[in-house]
Amino acid sequence: MKMRVSAVQYHLHTIHSFEEFAAQVEHYVKVAQEFEAEFVLFPELFTTQLMSIGDENGKALPIEALPSYTEAYRSLFQGLAKQTGMHLIGGTHITSEEGKLYNTAHLFYPDGRIGEQKKLHITPTEVKEWNMGAGDSLQVFDTDKGRIAILVCYDVEFPEIVRMARARGADVLFAPSCTDDRHGFHRVRYTCHARTIENQIYVVTTGTVGALPTVDFMRGNFGQAAVITPNDVPFPPKGILVEGEINGDMVVTADLDLELLNLVREKGSVTTWRDRRTDLYTDWS
Repeated sequence: MKMRVSAVQYHLHTIHSFEEFAAQVEHYVKVAQEFEAEFVLFPELFTTQLMSIGDENGKALPIEALPSYTEAYRSLFQGLAKQTGMHLIGGTHITSEEGKLYNTAHLFYPDGRIGEQKKLHITPTEVKEWNMGAGDSLQVFDTDKGRIAILVCYDVEFPEIVRMARARGADVLFAPSCTDDRHGFHRVRYTCHARTIENQIYVVTTGTVGALPTVDFMRGNFGQAAVITPNDVPFPPKGILVEGEINGDMVVTADLDLELLNLVREKGSVTTWRDRRTDLYTDWS
């Protein structure tokens, strides 16, 4: 089984309407469609671009305004997924439940279904500045190409949750991210590599690039998309199938061979998933 994936290095810049946002999203989706991608990953928090539309005084909208765009956001991605026949992982969008904000990843299936995964681990900035709530459960998603999971940025820095995803059968982890400097970017990137080695899975990650000069905490972005593999003989020596140019506005694409994962789990130079010492620590399966 093979899966072609594209990851979008989404360029944040000031816009003046939802229609501008929709046109930019559609552009990236069409680029991925031209490369015949089956899954397309957008970054975490890319819909904060909608805050730059501003109010009647030209001031950026507050984070609390983003849930008012949820219906339009979902309709846009749902329509594009149906139109193109691709699975669209619409990064994350801020949703609201019972007065609490959540950083929520969305999976849009070609048949119109929508899957959701709330961010599970919330950074100090998200708590202090945005009063963001944390999700309370891990989802895995069945697709006609295999089982996947979506963990958002900071989530991938916690090995336990990825162990759980792998134990539930996920072979591909999508990790949408948003980081504002090199330190944050490399924390996410290095831990993505660690998760592929520990669990013998693929990780597809990407981040926002560009800037929103009027939006607090979104003025700086440092991002790069990558498709990351285990470090073993069937794969590239550095565990990178493809990566974008840092902070460039682009889409990267690669093919994932799921049979290679089964091969290295059985006969790899190391067999990290099989060799877990579950007599000493938790067996998440």
